Amino acid sequence: MSEDIGQKWDEKYLSRKDLSGKPADVLTSNLHLLPKQGIALDLACGPGGNAIFLAEHGLDTYAWDISKVALSHLNHTAVNKGLGIKAEYRDVIKNPPETASFDVIVVSNFLDRSIIPDIIAALNPDGLMYYQTFTIERTKKPAPDNPAYKLNPNELLGLLSGLTIRYYREDGDTGTDEEYQGLAMVVAQKCN
Repeated sequence: MSEDIGQKWDEKYLSRKDLSGKPADVLTSNLHLLPKQGIALDLACGPGGNAIFLAEHGLDTYAWDISKVALSHLNHTAVNKGLGIKAEYRDVIKNPPETASFDVIVVSNFLDRSIIPDIIAALNPDGLMYYQTFTIERTKKPAPDNPAYKLNPNELLGLLSGLTIRYYREDGDTGTDEEYQGLAMVVAQKCN
C-alpha cells in the first residue's frame, strides 16, 4: 500500500515542471513565533519548501515523505544551499513521529486525522505545530478531489483542542483574498 501511494506521488512530482517548494504561508507569516534553535520536522514534506525554510532559520531539520522523487529533489536543493537537512523516506501514517521528539512540526497540504494525536504527542513541551491545509470550502486548485482530505469548517481547532492556539486563520469562502479561501492555518503550542 505504501509503495502504491509513494509511486502515485512520484508520478505527480515527475509530471511537474517546477519542483521548487515554497514554504507554507502559515510558517512565513508567523516567523516571529519560530524558535531560534531546536529540532524541527517537515512532515509529508513534498519538495521540502518548509524544511529549507526551517533549516535556513537555524533549526536542526528533518523532512519525511513517501515520495522518493520529492526527497531526491530536496536532498539536491539542501546540498546546493549547504543545509544539513535529514530527509527520510517514511510512510508517516504507518510510522508517525515518536513522542516528545520535536520542538517544531510543520504540516502543509496533508491531512490524515488518525495521526493528529501522534503528531501532537511528538511535540516537546512548549513545542509549536504549524499546520496549513485545505477545507471543504476550497473550490479552486490546488486542492484534493477527495473530501476526506479536506477539513470541515473549524475542524482543525477541534483536532488541536489540547494545544494552545497562537494563531488561526480560516477564511472559508468569504473575502476578496481568493488565495486564502478554503484554507485553514494554525500555529498551536504544547504548553506545560
